[in-house]
Amino acid sequence: MISSSSTISADIASRIRLVMLDVDGVMTDGGIYLGSTGAGERVEMKRFDIMDGLGIRLLKEAGIEVAIITGRESGAVRLRAEELGITECHQDPSASKLPIATSLIERLGLTWQECAFVGDDLPDLPVLTRVGLPAAVGNASAEVRAVATWTASRCGGRGALREFAAALLTARGEWSARVEAYLEARGR
Repeated sequence: MISSSSTISADIASRIRLVMLDVDGVMTDGGIYLGSTGAGERVEMKRFDIMDGLGIRLLKEAGIEVAIITGRESGAVRLRAEELGITECHQDPSASKLPIATSLIERLGLTWQECAFVGDDLPDLPVLTRVGLPAAVGNASAEVRAVATWTASRCGGRGALREFAAALLTARGEWSARVEAYLEARGR
């Protein structure tokens, strides 16, 4: 089903207990900055959107587990996961995301219908075709957009995850309360 809708049904949203995220092209704009130090050590940097980070925090504060499943190993991803308090950070250079997602879902005692996945490209399809809420960033591949039941208007790494968090929490009737709690915690 191709969708460019910015809404998620309340029925589907109420079931979601776990949101799994791809990184490159979803949490980032897909660009990878490679370099080396004077000593020849490899350096990899990625650009993460601060609005996406706040969206992830609001999901977590609403009691939704957030996990990263990516097909690249990167110190930058580990650092961003730590910064956001994401303990389920799985980096597999073979991009075999389905076994990781399956194991995670079983370990957490969940079903596929209680999970969402936000993806952008072919390695995400095996998971997207199984979850209860398959979601795509605005610039996802045609194949991913074809299976997504929710698609962001924004591109990956440019606020798409914040848009997803707002849509999911709005459908659950929790967005306003999460925003209010966020503002109250900061002295309004």
